[in-house]
Amino acid sequence: MKIKVEGEKIVKVVKKVERIEIVLENPGDAKEGIDLILQKSGLLAKDAYKGLKDIHVTAFQEYKTSAVDYKMIFLLEFLFEDSVSPEARVSAIREFQALFDVV
Repeated sequence: MKIKVEGEKIVKVVKKVERIEIVLENPGDAKEGIDLILQKSGLLAKDAYKGLKDIHVTAFQEYKTSAVDYKMIFLLEFLFEDSVSPEARVSAIREFQALFDVV
């Protein structure tokens, strides 16, 4: 399953949980931020995340009105073990996305 997250939201959540302001220049930076968020939020300790193997991060730019007005968007692909049910996958992703709804 894949979701998209604005780079600015990743920066805000990392600042909230770690009290540092990171700079996202590429998918590797975003992956480090995502890892910090997962560790500090306690989500990795929950049952829904037991079957999470990895999160692949890719980047693209989303243009709103012109070529100079864009946002950096990161596509997060959640890779679960085959034994994890679709309901558990959706639950895990829903909890993860909820962190970004409050910023």
